[in-house]
Amino acid sequence: MRRRQFHAFLHALTGSALGAFAFPGLAQPTTPKIGVLLLHGKNPGSNQDPGMGGLKTAFEAAGWKVLFPDMPWSRTRYLEGDWDGAMQEIGTHVRTLQDQGAERIVLAGHSMGVPASMGFAARGGTVHALVLLAPGHVPRGYYTVPALKAVRDSVDEARALVAAGKGDSVERFADINQGRRMPVVTTARRYLTWFDPESDADMGVTAPRVPASVPVFTAIGESDPLFKGIRAYFVDKLPSHPRSQYVEVGGGHLDTPANVRDRLLSWIPAAVA
Repeated sequence: MRRRQFHAFLHALTGSALGAFAFPGLAQPTTPKIGVLLLHGKNPGSNQDPGMGGLKTAFEAAGWKVLFPDMPWSRTRYLEGDWDGAMQEIGTHVRTLQDQGAERIVLAGHSMGVPASMGFAARGGTVHALVLLAPGHVPRGYYTVPALKAVRDSVDEARALVAAGKGDSVERFADINQGRRMPVVTTARRYLTWFDPESDADMGVTAPRVPASVPVFTAIGESDPLFKGIRAYFVDKLPSHPRSQYVEVGGGHLDTPANVRDRLLSWIPAAVA
C-alpha cells in the first residue's frame, strides 16, 4: 500500500468512521434509568389526584419507571398508622422501583407528599432528587397560628395523654386541610407523629437534614395559602445544591403539578445525571 493510501486508511479509522464501530469490551456511555415515586396530597389518594396523574402519564412517556400508590394519608386510609410506618412504606416502594431497574430515584410529592418526601430523605432513605410541589401539612403552623387553634388543642391533649400513660388509647383529634377541619380518630401517640411541631412531619424540622448531595426542585403557586411564608418556613433551610431550583408559578395549590410538568421533564434528568 502506498504511503498516501496508508495515511488515508488511518484517518478513516481514527476519524468520524470510528464512531460507527462497536468494540467488544469498550464501555459505552449510558443514561441512568430513572424511577419516580409520586406521593399524592392529603385525603384525595392517587386515583383522585389529576395533577399528579398527569405527571405520571408524562413521566412514563419519557421512559421512566413510575409508581403512584395510595399512601396512608389518602381518603381511604386517612392517617393510617404512624409516621414511621409511612416512611417504611415509602422505602418499600423505592425498592420496587429499584427491582424494576431504576438506578436514580426521584421522590415527587404534592402537598402532604412534600413533608413525606423530605422526611424520607432526612432519614437517609435512598433518593437522588426531590420534587416538592405546593407543600402542605405544617405542624408548626398549626400549632402557632391562632386560627388553627383546634389542632394546637389536639396536640396538647395528645401530649397530656401520653404523659399520663394513655398514649395508646384511641381518641378523636383535629386536623385542618386547606381550611377545612377534619376529624382524626387514632391514638395520641400516633397522632403526635403526624402533628407534633417538633416531629419529622414538619418541613422546617427535616429541611436542614436533607442530604446536601440531593438536589431539590420546589414549586408553589402564587394563589397558594403558603405562598408568602414558604421560603422562611423551610426552603431557605435546605442545604445548598447547584442544581436545586425554587420556582413560583401561577395558579393555586392544586394547579402546581400541571404548571411545572414541562420544567420537570427537563430538570429531573439533569438533576440525577
